[in-house]
Amino acid sequence: MKLALVLPGGVDRTGEYRVIPVFLALIERLARMHEVHVFVLRQEAAAAEWDLVGARIHNIGDGWPRARAIAAIRAEHRRAPFDLVHAIFSGSCGFVAVAAAKLLRLPSLVHIAGGELVALHAIGYGGRQKWKGRLREAVVLRCADIVTAASAPIIDSLQTLGIDAERVPLGVDLQAWPPLEPRRRDAARARLIHVASLNRVKDQSTLLQALALLAKAGLDFEMDIVGVDTLQGEMERLARQLDLERHVRFLGFKTQRELRPIMATVDLLVMSSLHEAGPLVLLEAALAGVPTVGTAVGHIAEWAPLAAWAVPVEDFAALAGAIQQALADEPLRLELAQRAQHRAMLEDADYTVRAFGALYSRLLDKAD
Repeated sequence: MKLALVLPGGVDRTGEYRVIPVFLALIERLARMHEVHVFVLRQEAAAAEWDLVGARIHNIGDGWPRARAIAAIRAEHRRAPFDLVHAIFSGSCGFVAVAAAKLLRLPSLVHIAGGELVALHAIGYGGRQKWKGRLREAVVLRCADIVTAASAPIIDSLQTLGIDAERVPLGVDLQAWPPLEPRRRDAARARLIHVASLNRVKDQSTLLQALALLAKAGLDFEMDIVGVDTLQGEMERLARQLDLERHVRFLGFKTQRELRPIMATVDLLVMSSLHEAGPLVLLEAALAGVPTVGTAVGHIAEWAPLAAWAVPVEDFAALAGAIQQALADEPLRLELAQRAQHRAMLEDADYTVRAFGALYSRLLDKAD
């Protein structure tokens, strides 16, 4: 099979920086069985091509990327025909995939992986904030032959819009994240971690306010915050205002190789997002034997209460209480970790490829 995969980014030629690890795991596994061409809208500013994990990367670059991506797919199709077009993320990626597939009379599949279906006007986030975005999503999702999403809450959102969809989580590579047995806490000082870009949708202000409550309550803890700062130091300033310097460290971006040993030493992953389709770090933490406490979005809502602890969005008091209870009840924390790891192992990167492969076969059988 020759497959056109449309992505927004995450496939840097280094294979380590500016990458989305689950994308690489998916592409590498697909490329073992198929000829895979990845059309990435803007990994680099200038158009370029390179090989990565067995696939050919076509970087579209700046300047009318959607039109040029459609043209690039059609040009590669003329060299040797594609069998189908698959977009990870809707939005511009979904538009490119569906438009190219219609022009070439090919089946298409669109996977919802982010904020395509939401409109968080207060922070300027989401694919449905304006009428153009709502119209685009309506057209893309109704023209796609199959729509998938990573977690049950996103499936529910699609159903509300009248779109039938199938759940396909983007799983983690177990070779990159070999499962570690959940560990009992062996120190009085709790070790917490938060992994996400510092931005409005990840809502680190709620996280820091929760930590401030814990510090005032006398909890002995340290929190590592890992991720690129897109807010120009705002969260570090807030941490100082909340008198959290003794508790919180901002570590910046870490590669997967750098993150794994840090994750292996912590007691809890804490997430505070306003919206998630995942988050993928929940799966990585689970494989490292670490349970998650966080806001009720994506996988966190989906896995709660048996394999994660979920609290209402923007409720820093509830988040602080959940962290405190999870740390105070060691049998519960270990039970959450074991159940989370079991789920992450069942739905790993190999599972994702099998699920997408079954959908590809269904589309091609229908086309015949």
